[in-house]
Amino acid sequence: MEDDKTYTAFVGTTLVASGLLDEVLTAAKSRFDQDQGALILIFEDQTGRQVDFDLRGTLAKLLARALPARVRAGPGRPKLGVVAREVSLLPRHWEWLEEQPSGASAAIRRLVEEARKREPGEQRTRLAIEAASRFLSAMAGNLPGYEEATRALFGRDGERFDELIRDWPQDIRQQVQRLVRDRF
Repeated sequence: MEDDKTYTAFVGTTLVASGLLDEVLTAAKSRFDQDQGALILIFEDQTGRQVDFDLRGTLAKLLARALPARVRAGPGRPKLGVVAREVSLLPRHWEWLEEQPSGASAAIRRLVEEARKREPGEQRTRLAIEAASRFLSAMAGNLPGYEEATRALFGRDGERFDELIRDWPQDIRQQVQRLVRDRF
């Protein structure tokens, strides 16, 4: 759910803020106003992807741009968070879906929910490791032991991983450990 997403902002190797988007943007905007030349990197914690925001203007305008009103027009059930998207299937798949008692959409939702329940821990672990990898690529790619640490990360060798990142800047080390907490 969009409301559950957390973000983390850095200037260099220093943590600026971590939390909900409005909190992180408020802190990032304050830091930006102190030094507009500072490179502020903001990451979406669940994916590790870097996200960009235009920090110019007032805080109110920044928040209005970054947190748009949730008004949607068009297909789907916006109040339920339903979004219409295109799905490409083979004819035999469409035939099978059409035979399902509650219709194609309900059958697809059931299949997705069953798959999510099958190995939720493994899926969360894989996603956490991928998020940590993206974050490390942006923030630690030039740090000593980066490649070996990445191998330990994907090898799920937590002890070796912690050993390899021990001398890294504290905020980077703590952030990546937070991203993969309890996943090894």
